[in-house]
Amino acid sequence: MLAKRIIPCLDVRDGRTVKGVNFRGLADVGDPVELGAAYAAAGADELVYLDISASIEGRGTFTAMVERVADRVNIPFTVGGGIRTAADAAALLDAGADKVTVNSAAVANPGLITEIASRYGSQFIVVAIDARRDAGGRWMVTTHGGTRRAGDLELFAWAREAVDRGAGEILFTSMDHDGTRSGYPCDVYRELCGSITVPVIASGGAGSPADIAAVLSEGGADAALAAGIFHYGNYTVGDIKRYLSKLDIPVRS
Repeated sequence: MLAKRIIPCLDVRDGRTVKGVNFRGLADVGDPVELGAAYAAAGADELVYLDISASIEGRGTFTAMVERVADRVNIPFTVGGGIRTAADAAALLDAGADKVTVNSAAVANPGLITEIASRYGSQFIVVAIDARRDAGGRWMVTTHGGTRRAGDLELFAWAREAVDRGAGEILFTSMDHDGTRSGYPCDVYRELCGSITVPVIASGGAGSPADIAAVLSEGGADAALAAGIFHYGNYTVGDIKRYLSKLDIPVRS
C-alpha cells in the first residue's frame, strides 16, 4: 500500500497566511514562506498554497512568493488561486511550483484542465473542488472561496469530468466542515474515491489525529490536508504520523 500523505495547507491573502471558519473570520497566522519551511522540516510530505482572494479580486497568484518558497522548501508544493489560463500555470511552474491547482476558473472553463494537462502533463494539475450539502442531501459545487454556488454542478459528476479532462489529483474541501475541526465527512470521501481513478486529497474538518486517520482509512483518501491544527500548534506533523503508524496506516517517516 502506498504511503498516505500529510499536507499542511496555507491559505494566503495579501502575502500572509490566514485561517478562519468556513472561509470567514480570517485571522493572520504567519508568514507563508517561514511556515512552509517549518512544516517541511517537521516532516510534511507536501504543501499546498492557496491565494484565497485571487479569484474574488481578479488577481493572479504572486510568482514572487512562489520563488521564495522554492528557495526555502525542499518538499513538493502546489500553488493555486487566480489561475485562469495555461500561461498563468506556466508562470507558477517556472517560478518553482511542483503542481498547480485550479478551481473557480476550471468550473467556468473546463477546457482549462485539458489545456494544462495536455501541455504539461496530468501530474502537474490538481483540480480543487469546494462543495456543500444542499437541503436535498446532494453535494453541490461552489466557487470563489465557497461563496457562490456553481449552478447545478454536482460533486461526483464534476470530479469525474475533471479526471476525464486530465486532472492528476482531486482536492475536495467540504465547505460545511472547513475550519470546524469536526472531522471529515468520510462517507462522502469513500464514495468520491470509489468513483474516480486518481488520488484524492481530503480537506476541511481536521480536528485531531483520529479525524485524519478516519478519512485515510474509512474514507479511502490518499492524503489529508489540514491547516488550523498545525497553524495553532494543536498537533505537529510528527504527532499525526506517529498516531497513524500505531494504527498501521502507512506514512513516510
